Amino acid sequence: MKRLKRALSCLLLYALLGGALAVPASALSDVPEDFWAKEDIDRCVALRYFYPESDGSFGVGKEMSRAEFVVVLCRCLGWKPTSPARAVYEDVPEKEWYAGAVETAYHQGAITSQDGSFRPNDPVTRSEAASMLVRALGYGSIAGLIQDMSLPFRDVKANNGYIVMAYGLGLMDGASVTAFSPGGHVTREQAAAILMRLHDKLHEPTTSRIGIAVAAEGLPELAGYEAVGVAAAKLAYNGEPQVSLFMGKPESQAICAAASAAGAKSLLYITGGAYHVREGESEKLAEVLFQAVEEGGYDGLFLDVTGLTAVSQRDTLTAAAQTLREKLGERSLYIAVEAPSWKGTIFGYDYAALGEAADRLVLRFDYKKTTAGGQAMAPMEPLEQIYYALNRLRGVVDADKLTLRLTSTGSIWEGREPEFLTGEEIAALAAERTTRSHYSDRYACAYLVRENAPDVWYLNGQAIRERIQLARLFGGGHLCLSDLNHTLPEVLEAMP
Repeated sequence: MKRLKRALSCLLLYALLGGALAVPASALSDVPEDFWAKEDIDRCVALRYFYPESDGSFGVGKEMSRAEFVVVLCRCLGWKPTSPARAVYEDVPEKEWYAGAVETAYHQGAITSQDGSFRPNDPVTRSEAASMLVRALGYGSIAGLIQDMSLPFRDVKANNGYIVMAYGLGLMDGASVTAFSPGGHVTREQAAAILMRLHDKLHEPTTSRIGIAVAAEGLPELAGYEAVGVAAAKLAYNGEPQVSLFMGKPESQAICAAASAAGAKSLLYITGGAYHVREGESEKLAEVLFQAVEEGGYDGLFLDVTGLTAVSQRDTLTAAAQTLREKLGERSLYIAVEAPSWKGTIFGYDYAALGEAADRLVLRFDYKKTTAGGQAMAPMEPLEQIYYALNRLRGVVDADKLTLRLTSTGSIWEGREPEFLTGEEIAALAAERTTRSHYSDRYACAYLVRENAPDVWYLNGQAIRERIQLARLFGGGHLCLSDLNHTLPEVLEAMP
């Protein structure tokens, strides 16, 4: 089916181009019908990432130069070459056909200048291609952090982090099971395959967005949301598991009505902690959760249990989820879990089993206070943590089920716990004369610097788009906003 969709896309592109290409991709003289890269080549030519050679061939087997690879990468990413070009490398004359693309790639961070030269005519190596790809996506800092991460290839001695990412994101394969061949050269057909993988991942549509509603008043437009979690209850324990409702029925029904009118499902959002998940009580836990959904007339359950660290808690939650899957039938089951972190294994969640039981496995990235130069920092869902979690869960949980929970309010660290700010409060602080707005490329997170006051961290539109891109590169792209009622307008606008 996917190949059929791609073929239809190519036909559409050919029609739109109206014969503008000198040689139609289907007529390339050196690309047989059964050639392994024919589909990628045809699509690349249709999209004008590549142009045929003057003799009507594609140039199969021809090694690409560093300049040529930069040019096709810019085309794939939609980067317009600088014109007129200015010299940023001593060996790239301003009037060369590739000079504008090289300058653009340099300013976008895809290539660097260490000794002042670019070596434009040298064949681009597989290691260099991996580095350019990762840098072009804005993940150079993550590549530096993961340079010690293991690879199945025995021949990688340098640029490890970049190769880990290019391989882990599915953009480049190994030359064999145990070798990456970092010094090997990239041919035109290999580059076409790489670019089409990148294109498909970046243009894969996000198929769902979810939000948690904390009140009926102040809800945004819900059209386009797959589901709305109604934050109406929490787990309690009084000798056995219980569900405690803290939102009045008229208000919860008003949220459900708004969701239904927009075509979204209404899920009972229930929170809890390790205290509520006890060994041997999975059946009771599942029953009280199911009854709460039944009695409230919801379309399903959104369960968010935090702080699980023990194997016994993991097994209890897993068994309860499997029972709930059976009880709920056609109704939805969303489960939030603490994402795998750099610090090591989280024993409280069986990601594979929960991913099997749930319709969506929502990854939560808890706030952790860190200091840099003595200043408290509280970036929301740092991009590097999202990468690590998605990479750890690749092949463990269906990527189409993984959902990122994004904090749609701001935070300030003043004591042991963060203080949360609404979107309205963030906007008001940003408008103050003494406040300066900044954006951390390292964490892909916005923050406000104020005089004699802690910084305010929050996700803005750019931060949301960066998280969407990373999720799409892993084959997912589902998002969950933590608080629909108090979200910045630019965050709502950035949601796909």
